[in-house]
Amino acid sequence: MKQVLTIAGSDSTGGAGIQADLKTFEEFGVFGFSSLTSIVTMDPDNGWSHEVTSISEELLTKQLISVFAGKPMDVVKTGMMGNEKNIKVASEFIDYHQVKNVVIDPVIACKGTAQVLQPKSVAGIKKYLLPQALIATPNLDEAGILSELGDLENLDDMKKAAAIIHQMGAKNVIVKGGHRLATDKAIDLFYDGKDYQVLEGKLFSTDFNHGAGCTFAAAIAAGVAKGYTVLEACKTAKEFVAAGIEHGVSINPYVGHIWHGAYNQAEKRMVPSHENNH
Repeated sequence: MKQVLTIAGSDSTGGAGIQADLKTFEEFGVFGFSSLTSIVTMDPDNGWSHEVTSISEELLTKQLISVFAGKPMDVVKTGMMGNEKNIKVASEFIDYHQVKNVVIDPVIACKGTAQVLQPKSVAGIKKYLLPQALIATPNLDEAGILSELGDLENLDDMKKAAAIIHQMGAKNVIVKGGHRLATDKAIDLFYDGKDYQVLEGKLFSTDFNHGAGCTFAAAIAAGVAKGYTVLEACKTAKEFVAAGIEHGVSINPYVGHIWHGAYNQAEKRMVPSHENNH
C-alpha cells in the first residue's frame, strides 16, 4: 500500500487541514501519515473567527522522526506550516529522505482576500518548499502573493503567476480560480513549464467549500502515489472536490464543509445488516 504524509495544521471542525487530508487519503486507498504544524480553532462567540496556534519546531521534528522511522514515504504533502521554522524543518526532512514527490499547498492567505495570514512563511515557502515541489497548488490569492502580482483577476493573470511560481522551482503549478473568477465555470490553470491547460468544471453556488483547497492538494498527492501523472491527478482531484462541494455538510451557521466521502458515496458503506433486509 502506498504511503502519503501530510505536514499541516489541525482543523478541529474536521473540514480542512490534517483532518481533510487523512479523509482524502483513505478515500483514495493510500495509507496516511500526519505531522501537525499548528492547531486552528474557531470562536463561536466571535463570528467563528479563526485562530492559528503554532506547534514548535522541536515537536514537529519529533513527529517527523516518528513518521520516517519506517518505510520511505511515496508522497509528502504540506499545508499550513505554522511558522517559518517549521517550514525549514519540513524541508530538511524532505531533502534528507530524498522524497521526490512533494505537493506544496502554500496556505498563506485568508480565504477570499490577498491579506497574508502568515507573512513570515511566504519567504520560507519560496526559499525552501517551492524548489522541492513536484507541484504547487496555490489559490488565486496565494498565487498573487507568491508571484508578487497582487490580485489576479483573469486567466492571463493566472498564467503570469504560474510562470513566476514555476521559475521559483516548482516543477508543475496549478492555480485554483474557483468562484473568485467572474465566470460561470470552476476554472483552474495547470502549467508544467511548457504548456498551459485550463481545467473547467461545474461551478456550484454554495458556501459549502470549507476544506476544498486542502482536499484538492491531498487528492493530488494521493493520486500521484497511486501512479497517476500529475495532470491526471489534478483532473481527478478536481472531480473529487466538486463532488464534495455538491454534497456539502452543514456544520455551523458560518461554515459549510465539503463531504469527503461524496465521490465514492462513502455514506453507503458499512450499512447495518438489518437495513439490507428491507
